[in-house]
Amino acid sequence: MVRSLNLLAETTIRKKDLKAGRYSDGGGLYLRVKKEGTKSWSFIHFKGTGGARVWKETGLGSYPSISLKQARIDASDCRDRLRRGLEPIDTEAKAEVPTFAKCAEDFIAEVGKAWSNPKHKAQWEMTLGDAYCKSIRKKPVSEVTTADVLAILKPVWQTKPETAQRLRGRIERVLDYAKASNHRSGENPALWRGHLQHLLAKGKKLSRGHHSAMPYVDVPAFVQRLRASEALSAKALDFLILTAARSGEVLGMKWPELDLDEKVWTVPAARMKARKVHRVPLTDAALAIVKPLSEARVSDYVFPGETKRGPDWPLSVMAMTMQMRRMEVGHFTPHGFRSAFRDWTGDQTSFPREVAEAALAHKLGDSVEIAYRRSDALEKRRKLMAAWSNFLNAPASRGNLRLVGGNR
Repeated sequence: MVRSLNLLAETTIRKKDLKAGRYSDGGGLYLRVKKEGTKSWSFIHFKGTGGARVWKETGLGSYPSISLKQARIDASDCRDRLRRGLEPIDTEAKAEVPTFAKCAEDFIAEVGKAWSNPKHKAQWEMTLGDAYCKSIRKKPVSEVTTADVLAILKPVWQTKPETAQRLRGRIERVLDYAKASNHRSGENPALWRGHLQHLLAKGKKLSRGHHSAMPYVDVPAFVQRLRASEALSAKALDFLILTAARSGEVLGMKWPELDLDEKVWTVPAARMKARKVHRVPLTDAALAIVKPLSEARVSDYVFPGETKRGPDWPLSVMAMTMQMRRMEVGHFTPHGFRSAFRDWTGDQTSFPREVAEAALAHKLGDSVEIAYRRSDALEKRRKLMAAWSNFLNAPASRGNLRLVGGNR
């Protein structure tokens, strides 16, 4: 018979200077405090009869992932199972708790269905992988504690503030997913407001801005250097510059999207940021890149992977970035060439703004204006992309740029 229950107070448990040892809450529930300050719950009961009676301890999870309230509920369940002649914990049910790695994988697989950019998924996989979360990946997700999260964040909190804050947010979302899936309970140890904000210094203010773009006057010379390389990543980057497309659109491009006779690349709505089909006119320079690849194709992807994963995967999301780093222009980004294209169009051509924005697949105007502008101005854009290709093929000095363009 249980003589006393609920002996511990929340204020006592929260103390940071609580001495190492075992603290009873009554009814077989104990809080175990280790020398390093970590805290966990256990249920202790006698097993056997007479002189053969022995103490048996069963872990119930870490604090504060498992709150005092939840621990008492779990202890009550243990006592009830003992009364029915069962083990205090359903070991089969306990074994079903997935690891943090499995939860992260399942979360990305589900939520990632709405992501059109493969780079975004790769960033999530990298930050939640061994690069930062190795210490918790094999842990049951129910046992991830505040101490675990702090151990991950502290080394990068001040040195890599943007990475650290994204990492914290991603861990929080995975643990929320685990809680919603009934794999853990209690407060989220990666929660910022009211929790980690009291344990970590205020993060440095992040500077939000555009992707670093190479000045358009320097792009032709860069393209000439780029074309000296036979690397597939160089060809992909050249194609990206010629089409002013996004990295994800180029890397995910498959052969059925290309009509080499009509000189058009049709990007499906599912792979576009605006979720709208986008047609891209292909210049002779762009066709010169993909035609040889078509003749020697080994994959559905125009730019297939060159890693151990094989050609059934697209080229790595970092391939073009690494190509730029090898060429020692890594302070610029592949996405920045879209800005270079737009600046060149505005400064050096007379093409209408609407044509330039359509080339970038940007939305223009309100819903009424969009409804009336049903054409995608493909032929006008074909002239614009031809002018851009000519500019790239014939490098000009800063003082020798001339105005080009079409009729307004």
